[in-house]
Amino acid sequence: MNYKAFRTQLLVLAGFLLFSTYAFAYDPDAVAANMSSTTSQSTQTSAAASGDEKFNPGEMIMHHIADAHDWHIYGHIHMPLPVILKTDKGFEFFSSGNFRNHDTHAEQPYKGTHYTYALHHGKIVVWDEVMHKENEEATHHLLDLSITKNVITLFILVGLMLGIFLTVAKAYKKREGQAPKGIQSFVEPLIVFIRDDVAKTSIGPKYQKFMPYLLSVFFFIFFSNLLGLIPFFPGGANFTGNIAVAMVLAVLTFIITVINGNGHYWRHLFAMPGVPVGVLLILTPIEIMGLFLRPFVLMIRLFANISAGHIIALAFYSLIFLFANGGESAGAGYGVSVLSIAFTVFMMFMELLVAFLQAYVFTLLSAIYFGSAVEEHHHEEHADHAHAH
Repeated sequence: MNYKAFRTQLLVLAGFLLFSTYAFAYDPDAVAANMSSTTSQSTQTSAAASGDEKFNPGEMIMHHIADAHDWHIYGHIHMPLPVILKTDKGFEFFSSGNFRNHDTHAEQPYKGTHYTYALHHGKIVVWDEVMHKENEEATHHLLDLSITKNVITLFILVGLMLGIFLTVAKAYKKREGQAPKGIQSFVEPLIVFIRDDVAKTSIGPKYQKFMPYLLSVFFFIFFSNLLGLIPFFPGGANFTGNIAVAMVLAVLTFIITVINGNGHYWRHLFAMPGVPVGVLLILTPIEIMGLFLRPFVLMIRLFANISAGHIIALAFYSLIFLFANGGESAGAGYGVSVLSIAFTVFMMFMELLVAFLQAYVFTLLSAIYFGSAVEEHHHEEHADHAHAH
């Protein structure tokens, strides 16, 4: 493998992933479409003060798997993140910590230079202080470019990948022909696996052209899944469980497939040889629909499987608090906690397998799509050659 070429293309791909994923992931509307966020913290605080607050597992789970404008560390400790807003009156820059009252830990509006802003179901809106509700007209012109939890995770992932693979490429250059050592021992078997069992078998002789992308997307998904299993900073973000991230990766696969499609690929897509015209009227629309369904399936498969793992683990964990019933049935809570924690630990081990499996499946399907795009139809060529003679 040409590691110098791989390193260069990895840099290009990492940059594209960084900016294109950020372009999707920053949008609160995309986050809201992915998963609805938790109810206002101020409502929870006032309910707790009155003694009426009850544990809501659905709300807790949605809060943990959704994107956020701050990073929850422990208890009431949150790491604020930069808020960048573009309004019809200009840009606003401030810390998301301004949305939280440091004494009561409740959410509160923040009066900026141009407007007053508030977090409403995880989305930053323009707040009308007189009517105590969202100013929908001003919010319509609001563009949120904030550095959210998922965006920070993206920066960490890109830095991690560049650090690992630039180090590995440098080590191969210095220790050419020698046995792998250190981090090379972990990376090389995976590289060889993707090359021999995925790229070569699915794409064929032209596999080398697609290796930089296949390796990059495999390790990008694999590392992000592993990072999501770490329950504390810088882990814990449901990154690949964000539909915007899965969408960008699927679109990249779609673009590479379309760009590399040869004449045989497009002929079979629009007018499959040897098929009657009447059948083509039905078959061609199905083939065209399949062209766009493939990246859609890639996106949904990655998004749903990663999110489902987090949801199941958190659901088992929630059983402790549901059976405890706010402290009224502490014995039941302690009793259930043994099985609940055991199932949660089991799910975490399963998630380790899923972390690799989803990266592998996404890479394999991408390779299959690339293979179908560059495949040469030798039977037609031989038939044409025989007919000419």
